[in-house]
Amino acid sequence: HQHGIAILEKELAQLTLPDISGDFRVLRVGKVHYELSRLRLRNFHLPYSRISPVPNVGLQVSISNAFAELDGDWRVKMLFIRDHGSFDLKVENVYIKISLSLGSDAAGKPTISTSDCSTRISKVRVLFSGKFGWLYNLFHSAIESKFKKILESKVCDSVAKSVHSELQTYMRTLPVTAKIDARTGIDYSFVAPPVATAQSLDTGLKGEFYSLAHRSPAPFSPLPLSLPSDHDRMVYFGASSYFFNTAGFAYHSSGALVFEITDAKIPKDVDFHLNTSTFSAFVPQLEQMYPNMPMKLRLSTLTAPFLNIGPEGISLKPVVDVQAYAILPNSSLAPLFVLSLVRNVSAVIDVRSGHIVGSLNVGRIKLSLKDSVVGTFPVRLLQSIMNIFASEILLPRLNARLDEGFPLPLPDRIQLFNTFVRFHQNFLLLGADVHFQPK
Repeated sequence: HQHGIAILEKELAQLTLPDISGDFRVLRVGKVHYELSRLRLRNFHLPYSRISPVPNVGLQVSISNAFAELDGDWRVKMLFIRDHGSFDLKVENVYIKISLSLGSDAAGKPTISTSDCSTRISKVRVLFSGKFGWLYNLFHSAIESKFKKILESKVCDSVAKSVHSELQTYMRTLPVTAKIDARTGIDYSFVAPPVATAQSLDTGLKGEFYSLAHRSPAPFSPLPLSLPSDHDRMVYFGASSYFFNTAGFAYHSSGALVFEITDAKIPKDVDFHLNTSTFSAFVPQLEQMYPNMPMKLRLSTLTAPFLNIGPEGISLKPVVDVQAYAILPNSSLAPLFVLSLVRNVSAVIDVRSGHIVGSLNVGRIKLSLKDSVVGTFPVRLLQSIMNIFASEILLPRLNARLDEGFPLPLPDRIQLFNTFVRFHQNFLLLGADVHFQPK
């Protein structure tokens, strides 16, 4: 509202007005011909304005008590009289009403256009310089209605032009897709035109992660999303469990949820090495079959992790397969065993610099032996090692990525502040106030 009115005020002050000429008759004098030229607007002020949503229409901008000042040159011809000079003109009590229609195009980008515009000018005052005062009064009466009609038409033309060139262009800066990394992106396209209610403007976005290499539909459907009637903040985002679960699906299908751990990736302060000598304390057969060889662990999920959102927060219970290999002297891999790892995970979510950021907290691991070519062994003995792998190696990598965040769909130069995050059943509610940074 504030910045849009400032742009419109600047545009109106640059209006170019056509020359005005005409004739009128005066009793006992005859025909009088007049010309107004070089009309120059000095300013156009919009001191009182209001923008409001109109149900089932869009937005309405109401401007009242606007005023403008301009000057120009005049010339008059009557019988043998010729005169010319300059004039000052004040336009007062200008009322402008603009209706804006909101929609979306085939690409899911927002659109905005002027569906209606009306301008009413209540008062025009002209001050002419010259000798024939009585003639100028007649002159004023003749041109007032013509001038009002021209200016009223010009104002609405300027409004339509500003909406198309400024507002529509700005609306197109709202990203409907965002590349996250080399593997994934987010689709924020509009699924329907925005809907105006008495108090808000509501927009449905797809909110879907996808794999850049191979985009395929998620094997689950979004649940209906209804935001609470909260109006303390300027903007609210409802991020459903579908949104987050498509992230898991996209990263899983793109192969991003496969992690390989070798001895080189173990932190220096951890007092053991990833080799068969270390693991032979838990799996005695290793020392006999693959003596003193380096090992590799490959962590992967058979299915995409599925999270739940409730009033208490976000939780998930991923099932991870840990495939252990011995690295042979020729660098080939010898399969050893497969562990199934189940762990309760909770997530902390926040908003920072227009991004959803987060971190994971993990509980204890539940292990089971899924397959083995080195015989059976008690997997509980590996509990502490797997905790170290998960907490010291895997978790920091995941949290580093989550700390980079995922962008919210914001138009250019919008900054969020005074943010909050609340958890509801099946969705996350983000609220914020908005600051617009002009160019």
